Amino acid sequence: MTTAQRITDIGPPNYKQFLPPVVKANYGKWKYHEIPKPGVLVHVAESGDKLFTVRAGSPRLISTVTIRLFAALADKYSGGYLRWTSRNNVEFLLEEEKNIEPLIKELGEQGYPVGGTGNGISSIVHTQGWVHCHSAATDASGVVKAIMDEVYPHFTSMELPAKLRIAFACCLNMCGAVHCSDIAVLGLHRKPPVIDHTALPKMCEVPTLISSCPTGAIRPATVDGKASVEIEDEQCMYCGNCYTVCPAVQINNAEADGISIWVGGKVSNARSQPMFSKLVIPFIPNDPPRWPGVVDAVVNIVDVYAKNARKHERMGEWIERIGWPKFFELADIPFSKYVIDDFKHAGETYNRTAQIRQ
Repeated sequence: MTTAQRITDIGPPNYKQFLPPVVKANYGKWKYHEIPKPGVLVHVAESGDKLFTVRAGSPRLISTVTIRLFAALADKYSGGYLRWTSRNNVEFLLEEEKNIEPLIKELGEQGYPVGGTGNGISSIVHTQGWVHCHSAATDASGVVKAIMDEVYPHFTSMELPAKLRIAFACCLNMCGAVHCSDIAVLGLHRKPPVIDHTALPKMCEVPTLISSCPTGAIRPATVDGKASVEIEDEQCMYCGNCYTVCPAVQINNAEADGISIWVGGKVSNARSQPMFSKLVIPFIPNDPPRWPGVVDAVVNIVDVYAKNARKHERMGEWIERIGWPKFFELADIPFSKYVIDDFKHAGETYNRTAQIRQ
C-alpha cells in the first residue's frame, strides 16, 4: 500500500476528492475566466470545457437549516458541488449553463443575493464580536449587517472603479486581517483593564497572567496581604491578552470602547505593491443596534471613492495619487493628532512585498 492509498484519521481529507469532475479533468489547465454578470463567473479550460460559478452572499454565522437549504440547491442545480469563500459567500459550481438563472431565482426567493464579484463590494470578512469573543470591543455581526444593508447595491453590481474589500475586527488583535483592506473597521479598547483583586487570587495564576502581557505592563503586587498584580497604564496597549488568561482583569468598558476606521490597504501586487491600511477616524462610540455613526462613515468613504477614483484604481492607489490631505478634504473627515503614525518601529524601510526593490 502506498502513502497516497493509506487512510488515517489524522488531518483533513485530501481536497481533490471533493472537486467537481470538470475541475478534476482540467486541473491546472484553465485558460481564462470571465464575469458575464454580477455574481456569475465562467472558467474556460484549454480543452474547451466550462465551469460556471454562481456566488451568493450569506451570513458568517449560519444555521443548519441554511446549510441544508444550500445543499438542496446544490443537489438540484450543481451536482451537489458547492463551496464557501474566505468572505463567507457561498458558491455553486455548475457544469450546465442552463441552470444558472433558475438557481439565481431560487436564491432570490430565499433572500440570498447573488453578487460580490468584479468591481464591487464582496461580503465583509469579520470576527466573532459580542456573539462569541470574550474580549471584543464592539460587535461584529451587528455592525457588518448594518453596513451591508447600506452598501448592498455595490454587492449586486460591478460599477465601482475597482473591487473594494471591507474587513471588520472587533479588537486590535485583528482576527479579521483589517491591516490590508480598502476599508477596515476596527474595534478598540481605550482604557487599561480593571483588576478585581478579590477574585484574582481565586481564579488566576499570577505568573501566567504577568507573562501574558506582550509589553510587560503587568507587575506583581501585594494587595490586602494577598498576591495580585498592578498595571503600568503607560505601557498597556489594551490588547486584552491578560483578560484571556484571567477573567478578573476586565478589559471591556462600555463607555470607553468603540470603533476606528482605516483605509487604503490591499494585498494585491497588481499595478502597485501591497499596502497597509491607515487610520483616518480614530474613534466612533458604540451605538447599537444599527451603529449609525460607523455606517455613515463607511458609506461616505465608499461614495467619495466611487465618484473620484479612476478605472481599476484601488482605494489606496487613488489616495496615494491625490494625496492624503486631499482625501481628508473630499471625504470631509477632520484630521487629528491621533491619525499620525508616530510608532518608532513602523518599519518604513522594510521590504513588505514580493516585488524587488532596487
